[in-house]
Amino acid sequence: MLEKYDIEVDMAESAEQAIEYLKHGRPDAIFMDHLMPGMDGLQAVKAIKSNPQTATIPIMMYTSQEGELYVGQARALGAMGVLPKQVRPVDVSKVLYELHLLPDRREGDEPALVPVEIGPGGQVERPASAGPSSDVGRRIEAAVKQQSVDLRRFIIASLDGLASRLEADQLRAVPSSGPPPEPAPPPRTAQPVWAWALAVLAVCLLGGMGALLWLSHADLLRTQQELAALRTSDADLKQASDRMAATLKDLAAAVAAGAASPKPADAAVDGAAADSSAAADAGAAAESPGRADSGARAGALGLPRSEPVPYGELPFDHSRVDVLRDVLSKLEAQGFRGVVKVTSSAGVFCLTGNAADGFAPAVANLPVSKCDLVGNPFEDSLSGQQRESLSFANLVAGVRQRSAGAINVVTENAASPHAAVAYPPHSDTLTAGEWNRAASANNRVEYTVEPAS
Repeated sequence: MLEKYDIEVDMAESAEQAIEYLKHGRPDAIFMDHLMPGMDGLQAVKAIKSNPQTATIPIMMYTSQEGELYVGQARALGAMGVLPKQVRPVDVSKVLYELHLLPDRREGDEPALVPVEIGPGGQVERPASAGPSSDVGRRIEAAVKQQSVDLRRFIIASLDGLASRLEADQLRAVPSSGPPPEPAPPPRTAQPVWAWALAVLAVCLLGGMGALLWLSHADLLRTQQELAALRTSDADLKQASDRMAATLKDLAAAVAAGAASPKPADAAVDGAAADSSAAADAGAAAESPGRADSGARAGALGLPRSEPVPYGELPFDHSRVDVLRDVLSKLEAQGFRGVVKVTSSAGVFCLTGNAADGFAPAVANLPVSKCDLVGNPFEDSLSGQQRESLSFANLVAGVRQRSAGAINVVTENAASPHAAVAYPPHSDTLTAGEWNRAASANNRVEYTVEPAS
C-alpha cells in the first residue's frame, strides 16, 4: 500500500533488527507491528523514543488488539496512533497526510448525480460505482448544499422580479410631462394584495426548501445508521474469526502433542510382565519415598515461587517467561513427570485517568480518596489467550513436545484476588504509594508443580 504512493519502503523482520537498522538509517516514519518474536512492538517503541537520535521519528502501530486501553498505552509510550490489522487503503492515505508524506489533499466535489450514456443499439451504459460507502454522507451533504444555494438564488430572483414589476406599474401611473400632480393615495386593496402574494410566495419557497432539507437530513441519518450497522457487523465477524483462529491453534497443538507421544513398545510390555511380581512387592515401599522425592525436587527448584507483574504488563510475559524456562529445563534434566501450574493473581491499584485515555498508577503522594479508580481494568480487559505472549506459548508447546506429554504446563487465573500482602486500612492520611506497594506485591504469577501419581 505504501509503495503505491511512490514511497521507498525498508523492511525489518523483528524489533531488534529495526533498532539495528536505525543506527545507520533515518526513515521519515515507522510502521510497527505489535506481536513479534522476541521484543514486542510496545517495547520497541519505548526503546526508540528513549534514544535522542531516533526519538523524533513518528511511529504508527498496527495490531489486532482493540479498545481504548491499548491505544492509550501505545500513545503514552510515544506512538502517534494505532491502525487495525485489517488496514484499508483509505486509512493508509489518511495517515500519510497526517505525517505530511503526501501533498495537500485535493477535495474535489463529485456530482451527486452521475450521467449515463446511450450506447449502440439503445443500451444504457452506466458508469462504475461512485465510490465506497464511506463517501455517501459527503456526497449527500454536497448535494444538500448545492440545492440550498439553488433555492436561495431562485428566491432572490423571484423577489427581484416582483419588485421590478411593482416599480414599473408605479412609473406607468405617473404622467411623463407637466408638473407632477399631487400623488393620489393608492387603492387600499392593491398594495395588500401584492404584499400578501409576495408573503405567500416567500412562505411557500421557504417551506419547500425546509422540506427538502429535512428529507436530505433524514436520508443522511439513515445512511449513517446503515454505516454504523455495517461497522458493528464487521467487528462481530472479526471477533468470530479471531476466536475460530484461536480454537484451530489449540486443536493443532493438541494434535501435534498426541502425534509426538510414543506408544509403549512390546519389549517394554514383556519386561513389565516379567517383573510384575517384583514391582508388586516393592510398590508399597516405593510409593511414599517417590512422592517425598518429588517434593524434595520441587523444593530444590525453589518452588512454589512467585514473580511480580508490573501494572499494564501481560501476566505470562517478560521475566515470567524466563523463570518458567529455567524451571522447565531443570525439571526436564531430572526426568520429572507431572503438571507445572502457572497461576496469575491481580492486584487492586489506585489509578488515575479515564476509560477513553487509559489508566495509570497514581503518584505516590496522592491520597487514596482522590484516586479516579481503585481496581485493575487492564487485567479485566484480557481474555485467556491475551494473557500469554508468543514466546510463552512457544515455550509451553516446545516442552510438551520434547517430553512427549510427560510435562504439561497449565495456566490459571485466580478467580478471586488472593492477597499475599495485606492492603493498608483506609484512612485520611493513606497515600497511593502505600496502597500500590501492596497492590504490586499482590499483582503476581505463582509457579507450582504436581508430580504425576
